[in-house]
Amino acid sequence: MDLRKLKTLIDLVSESNVSELEITEADGKVRIVKAGATPVAVAMPMMQAPAGVAPMAAAPAAPAVAVEAAPAAETGHVCKSPMVGTFYRASSPGAKAFAEVGDVVKAGQPVCIIEAMKIMNEIEADQDGTITKILVENGQPVEYGQPLFIIE
Repeated sequence: MDLRKLKTLIDLVSESNVSELEITEADGKVRIVKAGATPVAVAMPMMQAPAGVAPMAAAPAAPAVAVEAAPAAETGHVCKSPMVGTFYRASSPGAKAFAEVGDVVKAGQPVCIIEAMKIMNEIEADQDGTITKILVENGQPVEYGQPLFIIE
C-alpha cells in the first residue's frame, strides 16, 4: 500500500468516530487504531518476502502537513475543504465546472467535488456571494480545512 493512500486512511480515521480500521489487500494488511488522540497504523505482511527484500514493518506515522492559509490580502469568506481527498471542479472531465470566478452562488449550491475513497462528495457553498478566487487546481489533493474558494 502506498504512503499517500495510508495517510488518507489515517486522516479519515482521525476525523471520524471510528476507533479502529483494518484493510486487507493482496500485498498486505493495514490496521489503524486510534490510540488517544492520534491514530497509529501498523502494516502486516501477507506473504513471505522474497530473499533480499525486507518485509513490511510498522509504518511510520504520517508527517503533519501544513495547511496553506488564504493570502492575508484576500477579503471575503473562505470556503474550506470539509475532508481530505482530491478536488474536482466538475462532475466529469468534459463537464462544465460547478463554479467559476465571478459566479454568484447561494448557500447550499454545489461548488466542487472532493473524491475520498472512490466516493464523490459534492461540496456546497456555505454562504451566499460571488466567487472571487479559486484557490485549488483541478485534480489536486486537498487536506481537511484547506481553503478552496474566496466568496464575497
